[in-house]
Amino acid sequence: KFSISKVDSNRGLHDLRRLINKGKIMDQEIFREYDIRGIVDDNLTDGVVYEIGKAFAKKMHEVGKEDIVTGRDGRNSSPTIEDSLSKGLRSGGANVTSIGRVTTPMLYYATNRLNTGTGIMVTGSHNPPNYNGLKMMLAEETLSGKSIQDLYRIINNKVARTGSGSQSELSLASEYSDEIVNQVELTKNLRVVVDCGNGVAGDFAPDLLTRIGATVEELYCDVDGSFPNHHPDPAEPKNLQDLIKAVKKNQADLGLAFDGDGDRLGVVTKKGGIIWPDRLMMLFSKHLLKDNPGAKIISDVKCSKDLSSVVRQYDGDYIMWKTGHSHIKSKMRETSALLGGEFSGHICFKDKWYGYDDALYSAARLLEILANTDQTADELFSEFPEKFCTPEIKLQTSESEKFKIMEDLVANTKFPGATINSIDGLRVEYDDSWGLIRASNTSPVLALRFEASDQKSLIGLQTLFQQKLNEVRPGLTFEIPIETE
Repeated sequence: KFSISKVDSNRGLHDLRRLINKGKIMDQEIFREYDIRGIVDDNLTDGVVYEIGKAFAKKMHEVGKEDIVTGRDGRNSSPTIEDSLSKGLRSGGANVTSIGRVTTPMLYYATNRLNTGTGIMVTGSHNPPNYNGLKMMLAEETLSGKSIQDLYRIINNKVARTGSGSQSELSLASEYSDEIVNQVELTKNLRVVVDCGNGVAGDFAPDLLTRIGATVEELYCDVDGSFPNHHPDPAEPKNLQDLIKAVKKNQADLGLAFDGDGDRLGVVTKKGGIIWPDRLMMLFSKHLLKDNPGAKIISDVKCSKDLSSVVRQYDGDYIMWKTGHSHIKSKMRETSALLGGEFSGHICFKDKWYGYDDALYSAARLLEILANTDQTADELFSEFPEKFCTPEIKLQTSESEKFKIMEDLVANTKFPGATINSIDGLRVEYDDSWGLIRASNTSPVLALRFEASDQKSLIGLQTLFQQKLNEVRPGLTFEIPIETE
């Protein structure tokens, strides 16, 4: 904690930022719910990453782990950050194996193949180019929440362990691709446009999908950490517009979009329709449950109410859970679920795969299903319910205020006649509609999503949420979209 007088406040804050920039002081804000994420050479410096590596090595020692795998995405800052991370890990006594520039799922794959259960991926995911971060796995558990805050406490209390670890390098890219190719083979050729958004999936997705039997048209598959064409985030409709155009131009059967580190998938049909991940989960659930009746399937609170109906229709056991790839994977391990997913595009297969979010593997499974039918993708998805819905709506606020707003909403707001689910935020369900508002764990926003049986009900539900929000924060408004998918 720092006490800065009013007279010297500007100078004091400047000095504090300068110390943070030099890695002398750790900015707790970078220790987030699912990962560590900050601005390169600001609050995520080489010195900061080195200290995080040392702290992680201590946590490894506490659970009896000595070996760890590291990897990095295609951002310009990632090689330097991985180097600083490795130095920190080794100075804490960890033995480091770097698998180089890979997708995040390939890092998870390596922890399985090398039997470490422990790894750190250097990635800024879908954030702007000046960001970077760390996704961490320890003893087969993806770190989140308190486990990530523990790293900050170890650093802050100066209790990191000192040791002398080793460094080696290994490539598992061929083994990863071979394992998918040996499992998935298309029974007919499909023309597919692949948009990697200049993220690291561009190194692997086109080749992999070609090997399983697809004809691939590449779009923004050159890895470029400045992301010159569009943001590598398939959850935002605006980032899919070039893919939609390319699918139509090439008369492709399908369009596939990957995020910056290859763990989230976006899908576009031949007619240019966006298939949101909850409807993708409906398709995967149907086919998985044919061979695994009674299997547990998990999705986050942002997914369609109809997903639960589809899972039960095909004799599955549906579980709704908290948003966050770490939370979904943890719940899958706890319940032995065979499939888990989020509305953001994280899809996790435990059926025939390893139970982590892997967009390339999910894409291969999708193409396998499409190749085994005479239907187009549009026809294939038409059998599943499609309500009037919004994409995720993001209402800008602040890191502290977003939680206070949610506390006030939960304590003071009533929705007569509705079923309330408060497992993660406030999900309000009626017979033919539902709405959600929750505090994002990755950015200073409130996230909202709505679904209804008709457009009038959809707009009415959003208007109701706006009124309830104004009751606790007058003047705080969000745009009410009227276009639907």
